[in-house]
Amino acid sequence: MGENGENKKRRIKNEEVDLPKKKEKMIRIEKEIEKELEDRIQADLVEEKPKKKKKLSIKRLIILILIVLIILSPIIVLGVAHFMPKNEPKTELKDKKEKKKEEKEPEIVEEPKLKIVDEDSTSRPFAIMINNHKEARPLQSGLQDAYIIYEIIVEGGITRYMALFLDQNTERIGSVRSARHYFLDYALENDAIYVHHGNSPQALADFGRLGIDRIEVSESKTGWRDRNLNVAWEHKLFTSIEKLNKGLGSKRTTRNKDLLLKYSIEPLNLAAIPNNEVANKVSINYSNAFTTSYEYDPVEKVYKRFVNGVEHKDYVTKKQYTFKNIITYKVRNYSLNDPENKGRQGLENVGSGSGYYISEGYAIPIHWSKASRGSQTKYTLEDGTDLVVNDGNTFIQIQPTGRNLGIS
Repeated sequence: MGENGENKKRRIKNEEVDLPKKKEKMIRIEKEIEKELEDRIQADLVEEKPKKKKKLSIKRLIILILIVLIILSPIIVLGVAHFMPKNEPKTELKDKKEKKKEEKEPEIVEEPKLKIVDEDSTSRPFAIMINNHKEARPLQSGLQDAYIIYEIIVEGGITRYMALFLDQNTERIGSVRSARHYFLDYALENDAIYVHHGNSPQALADFGRLGIDRIEVSESKTGWRDRNLNVAWEHKLFTSIEKLNKGLGSKRTTRNKDLLLKYSIEPLNLAAIPNNEVANKVSINYSNAFTTSYEYDPVEKVYKRFVNGVEHKDYVTKKQYTFKNIITYKVRNYSLNDPENKGRQGLENVGSGSGYYISEGYAIPIHWSKASRGSQTKYTLEDGTDLVVNDGNTFIQIQPTGRNLGIS
């Protein structure tokens, strides 16, 4: 094998150290040669020597010359080494580095993923009942983190929300309100852990009948009352994902159902779907005193939310709530024969009907169907193919029949 760079350098350095000694030895030999020549010349002048002796002297002279050449050879090599580039190994290394730079490494392109939910997650969501009384609405917190929210009519012509949170860490959610039995159907279709404070008699009966996993928020372990708020006591109860996790106990935390909606990572071209309508403004009336509306923001490509014409804002962030998707359809509601005579409602939500999917400035007609209280609502296009929605949060507006829906 050839001599490597380090050994070559070390050898040259050692030879440089021995150079003075070799020069001194060479001078000494040269003097000996000179003396030998002088002696020979002197002997030739004085007397004739035998031919045999002369031959021996010439032989000796040749030997001495050879010795000189042998001694001088390292010096010659050393001199040549001085004129050779000393950084040859570095040059080779540099050339290799330059070559690697020239060779472009292939770019690693990561596949795009959904932002609204982690499709690989098997966590169960929390389905939290949200107070929507006019006193409580300005205090609503954390709803922007929900990936799906339902709005359904309750007694008194007002509505209540059920917000679903999946793999979030929201620090303030609420205010938390009591259960109504038909909201349990939508907790079941998402295989969610139901979160509430208080309940109607119908909901209480259904907890066991339907096998509802639930957390009733308390003021210590799973929630708190914000006593600084100047509102009625029932509007002050809040929770957080951290506190709800502390209340799970032995409840199942792995989801047994697929996500309710199918999402598209790439923006959908709703303008290409038959019977589409422009949807820059949406108005959904629930009662004589209650209307939810949206306005499309073409820059952010989301819908800004309003309640009774007032911007719907988060209490903590002070920002207006926005949604990527709206699903709206009508279901008949009716007043229950309730011994407490509070005007509580029932909902005919098992069956099928028509509605709209609204996103990015367009509304397209859809069909919905729900086979049983616990089964998932199935959404399809008019041609029967499954509805796919844009990547983003969704508000499902289940509107009473006979009420006006405006899309323009």
